[in-house]
Amino acid sequence: MSTSHFKRHIFFCTNRRDDGRACCAANDAERLQAHAKARVKALGLAGAGKVRVNKAGCLDRCELGPVAVVYPDAVWYTFVDEHDIDEIVDSHLRDGCPVERLKLE
Repeated sequence: MSTSHFKRHIFFCTNRRDDGRACCAANDAERLQAHAKARVKALGLAGAGKVRVNKAGCLDRCELGPVAVVYPDAVWYTFVDEHDIDEIVDSHLRDGCPVERLKLE
């Protein structure tokens, strides 16, 4: 039986649309993804067997954005600032407890 290379993997939609439709990039998704990546590294959570933070293209939920999804837990989030990102990193990525107030259904 093989195991996943990462315990948790978070993907941030950084999709940019130029046609006026909602997009995560217009809601600071790239900056907040970079914040999450730096926080994960600072807490010593990055690397094999731990956590990976990635940019993704469109995750098809931009109208709810910005959005991110954590696998293998399949938990979808929205967020607005660094405080939200810190809560996701600390509670879910580090401690394994999803942040209910930021979850998308």
